[in-house]
Amino acid sequence: MNPQTPTDEYLLLIRGTHWNQALSPAEMQRVMTDFYAWVDGLAQRGVHRGAQPLVEEGKLVTGPNGARVTDGVFAESKEAIAGYFRLSVPSMDDAVRFAQACPILTYGAQIEVRPIADLCRPMAEIKEQNLPGA
Repeated sequence: MNPQTPTDEYLLLIRGTHWNQALSPAEMQRVMTDFYAWVDGLAQRGVHRGAQPLVEEGKLVTGPNGARVTDGVFAESKEAIAGYFRLSVPSMDDAVRFAQACPILTYGAQIEVRPIADLCRPMAEIKEQNLPGA
């Protein structure tokens, strides 16, 4: 069982970096107008806590002391994370409802909804066991 406690914040991870390839410039303008109206709606409802697009490149750091650094991102473009939104809502159901209203879903983008935890899992496990340092 996961000992982490969710907060009242959720991360919407926008997956898919090339969902717009088949759109004409006029269609793209309309979709982006709808998208920014969705973003404005999040702000007007008071749930928007931050958002940023991500560049389609990066590094993967692994191994002891981060000794291995390789080029990334390695996910297929339909799975690569294009950006994120941080929302403050009372439940996962609420976060999912906001995600479902995102207009780019129609064009192949995906949104992963994840609760933000109060602690990382290892620290939550230490705290659950009442170990020193918790």
